[in-house]
Amino acid sequence: MNAILGISAYYHDSAAALVVDGRIAAAAQQERFSRVKHDNGFPSDAVRCCLDIAGIGIKDVDYVVFYEKPLLKFDRLLETWIAHAPRGFGQFLAGMPPWLRRKLFLRREMDRALGGCCRGRYVFTEHHESHAAAAFFPSPFDQAAILTMDGVGEWATAAAGAGRGGGIELLEVLRFPHSLGLLYSAFTFYAGFKVNSGEYKMMGLAPYGEPKYVDLILGKLVDLKQDGSFRLNMKYFPYCRRNIMIGRRFERLFGAAAREPEGPIGQVHMDAAASIQAVTEKIMLRAARHVHEKTGMKNLALSGGVALNCVANGRLLREGPFEKIWIQPAAGDAGGALGAALFVWYQLLGNDRRIAGGDSQGGSLLGAAYGSEEIRAFLDSRRVPYRRFENERELLEETTEMLAAGKIVGWFQGRMEFGPRALGSRSILADARVDNMQEAINNRVKFRERWRPFAPCVMAEYSREYFELNTESPYMLLVAAVSENKRLPVAADDQVLRGLDKARVKRSLIPAVTHVDCSARVQTVDAERHRRLHRLLAVFREKTGCAVLVNTSFNVRGEPIVRTPRDAYECFAKTGLDALVMEDVIIVGVGSR
Repeated sequence: MNAILGISAYYHDSAAALVVDGRIAAAAQQERFSRVKHDNGFPSDAVRCCLDIAGIGIKDVDYVVFYEKPLLKFDRLLETWIAHAPRGFGQFLAGMPPWLRRKLFLRREMDRALGGCCRGRYVFTEHHESHAAAAFFPSPFDQAAILTMDGVGEWATAAAGAGRGGGIELLEVLRFPHSLGLLYSAFTFYAGFKVNSGEYKMMGLAPYGEPKYVDLILGKLVDLKQDGSFRLNMKYFPYCRRNIMIGRRFERLFGAAAREPEGPIGQVHMDAAASIQAVTEKIMLRAARHVHEKTGMKNLALSGGVALNCVANGRLLREGPFEKIWIQPAAGDAGGALGAALFVWYQLLGNDRRIAGGDSQGGSLLGAAYGSEEIRAFLDSRRVPYRRFENERELLEETTEMLAAGKIVGWFQGRMEFGPRALGSRSILADARVDNMQEAINNRVKFRERWRPFAPCVMAEYSREYFELNTESPYMLLVAAVSENKRLPVAADDQVLRGLDKARVKRSLIPAVTHVDCSARVQTVDAERHRRLHRLLAVFREKTGCAVLVNTSFNVRGEPIVRTPRDAYECFAKTGLDALVMEDVIIVGVGSR
């Protein structure tokens, strides 16, 4: 047996992933254990979880692989600090202590965190090598072009390359400080959202605005080349010398100050969101066309934080030169842990790679599962009343009845997802046909902005009936238009609405998952990957004629997705969820009995 443990830590979204004899055995993010959103500490709990799932100990691990080269990253930081001296002295003072205490001695730190029991070899891959490996090796392609884009790794902020069989090659890189991820984050900050967390909000906000600043951005901020490479005008971005993303010059360019967090969203901020989304799509399309020309390959594999921009991904699929696209479900730093482990197995050890008809990500259901006995023991310890169903059909019919009655249901089944999306294991489900369901979930359950959209999950075999999508989308990473036959006519008065007023308009027969631009972030559910969710959708369709449900992550604003039965019950108890379905038991809220 060969066991390879991948680690991402200390920067953003720490995680662990375990590859055993080339098979992805387990992967988990540390935030799910610590309950700290985007936890960047060493993923000790995630490591333990992965080892437990595989039934091995740390002594059985042959390689421990860190997803970055810390000395190369330190080189970039030092060079940047020196280049901006003396203005960068504050960053230098703030940044040096963690490096001198821990990050420069990462091998020692990891050995200590692993209890000093690891007999395996320590390996360090480059950041974008890890992303590229995470994009290509689990993909269903024997050959594919590769694109990785994020904020910054060591020096690289984006990379283009190719994967063939069991090997990858990076052909071109874009270097810091020129970064699409950091550019998008700068606008995220301008719109009043948290950097490295609020980018999803920016993507959801964009359709409320108009892309009126595209020419301004491309004229003043970004010098975009035909191949998708670009240079940022660093006069507007002080992040090299100060711990802020934008300055006064940036605000003057758009004629308005950055929005205060939780403050009212002005039209200028919505228009800025629409504009940077359009620019992001333009850059990604140009980069995709360039790597297609360079490699001549018909398939594309994507990773890096920018690959979580599902609106851009959908446009790449529709307008780009590639026949098929596969996106790593955990495309951010967490996925780097998985990529690092796979890089060692294939690239360094030279093992053969065999394609078995689909991807090897296993639906990204790579975390721990909890059995019915474990769940019932917890509920009994809390004296929580519940109903147990020995017959699955009866469980699904009861759940369908609640959903069809407009109830909001917590859904806790099987192995936990790896990555930022709830894919039907740790989900909140609801009827997509209910007019006010979006507002109800945002207000009563998620405690977040009322305009935030929700994603649909749909039976894969009926996806084209509801959405203009000609491929599977099991990881909720593609946005597609709602089918014309499901849309509703919009009155003339409603067509001229601007900003957040657009949210008042019912645009389709599935309004809870239809965004204001008649798009949806689609998850196609098949019988193989997400078995019980698929069977629930089948029963729901049988009873209602609709094969679509709202699927949003099982958490409240500011908290990670739930991991354990205890997490799920506590989230249920403090929110407006009407019911909780955990494996074969149903708990009904007091107000729903």
